Amino acid sequence: MQVPISNTDEWLEVQDGVFNAPYNESLVHQAVCWWQAKSHPHTQAQKNRAAVRGGGAKPWRQKGTGRARHGTIRSPIWRGGGVTFAAQSGCHMPRLNRKMYRGAIRSILSELIREDRLMVVRQITINAPKTKVLKDHLSAFDIKSCLLVLSAEDVCQDIVKRAAANLPDVDVCRPFSLGPMVLVGSKRVLLTEKSVREIEQWLM
Repeated sequence: MQVPISNTDEWLEVQDGVFNAPYNESLVHQAVCWWQAKSHPHTQAQKNRAAVRGGGAKPWRQKGTGRARHGTIRSPIWRGGGVTFAAQSGCHMPRLNRKMYRGAIRSILSELIREDRLMVVRQITINAPKTKVLKDHLSAFDIKSCLLVLSAEDVCQDIVKRAAANLPDVDVCRPFSLGPMVLVGSKRVLLTEKSVREIEQWLM
């Protein structure tokens, strides 16, 4: 498969298995749900009657007082007691193995190409880490909001990352950091030629 290189008459040969895969909606949905669950802190917790401090002694004897029998003042019916069905922290992520995850990323990348939301450039070349320079550079590709994917071998990756810090609609990431949420939520995805090769090496 070939994809056009933006602002040139050239084409780039890419792997069909990565950029021309069929769209699997159920797998993509499962990957997005897994990513959302993974990013959740899972720290919600309440104390049950065993976790509340105190209440070790029986408040009064079993019989003869005329009052209802109780074994602990930390019972859920007591003020200051534990919660009856206390919420406990825990991860409830759907199961998603490595093969399924990579398949979902291939499916999303292929769909982005079909929707004309993925662009490929030779490289991003800016000589200073300035917001205006990067903004003007992206304007040449008619882009205002995008996800920039740069390889470790791209010369200007550190400069581009600093220049994009003040652009709220421009995100910069490495190929191995691509996730289903960031790909699905991006209006445009801009890849360099070296990042394309790194993605192919990762997903094939």
